[in-house]
Amino acid sequence: MTSPQPWARRALLARLGVLGAVLSVESLLPPGLAAARPLDLLRPALSTLARDTLNGLVAFVVPGQDEYSRAQGTPSASPGGLQAKGTDFLIEALDNFVPFPDQIARPLAAAFASGAADLPLPAVLHGPSDQQVSTVDKALRSLLQNDETVPLSLVIALLLNLVGSQVNPLSLHGAFASPFSRLSFADKARTFQLIEGGDANLVATLDAGLPQPLRQSLSGLLKFVGGALLEFCAFGVFSEWAVYDKKNRQLTARPVGWQLSGYQPAGPVEGWDELRGYYQGRTEVRD
Repeated sequence: MTSPQPWARRALLARLGVLGAVLSVESLLPPGLAAARPLDLLRPALSTLARDTLNGLVAFVVPGQDEYSRAQGTPSASPGGLQAKGTDFLIEALDNFVPFPDQIARPLAAAFASGAADLPLPAVLHGPSDQQVSTVDKALRSLLQNDETVPLSLVIALLLNLVGSQVNPLSLHGAFASPFSRLSFADKARTFQLIEGGDANLVATLDAGLPQPLRQSLSGLLKFVGGALLEFCAFGVFSEWAVYDKKNRQLTARPVGWQLSGYQPAGPVEGWDELRGYYQGRTEVRD
């Protein structure tokens, strides 16, 4: 079995968003550190990549006054999901509370780093040296193919970037750290259409990385993940999570979701108890 060509690996790493994220972090590190300790470089870069990708997702679900909403072409005068700390909610929930089996997450993430090289890739990407690309590539394979727990937020980010860069290869360049966040609103919608529709090339390639008996089940899994991501993101934004003081069990400010929905907790709302008394002047009801 022959290894993927260097330019194919370069293009794949760029499509996943990994290459740009790593190089941006590398520029802040002392010379020589990246080559000596590539995994130390990769972990914070992947964390940055995951957060930036989910920023683009949150802005897609609930656009606001932020730069991600402006970049996708849907700025709003109202506060949006990022102001409601929707990204923090997603990362906290995906990495710590969502029950996603590690035996699925780890091989799926590893498939992004290896098998996905078979997907159609954009033209040659110039910039980083072959040595830099090789260092990042080996570090990514090492991280995703060992026994460490892979953060689900990273798996989601790799998926969104891989499919998003397929929708619009121009997203490989531009502002932000991730290709998905550079997409227009329409291109993000198309990305989710491909994920939920079970894009044949994507499914066939990634399915091979899953262990038995999970093979041939990726189409349904992707369809679930695509829909659940949108619903879960909206739930976090419109909840009180961002301003709820767990210690004192009270809100510290008016939630963004309340502002967007016009919710008035001290006034009449749907479901408000309005007991006007009992029929014909009765004062109680007996069986």
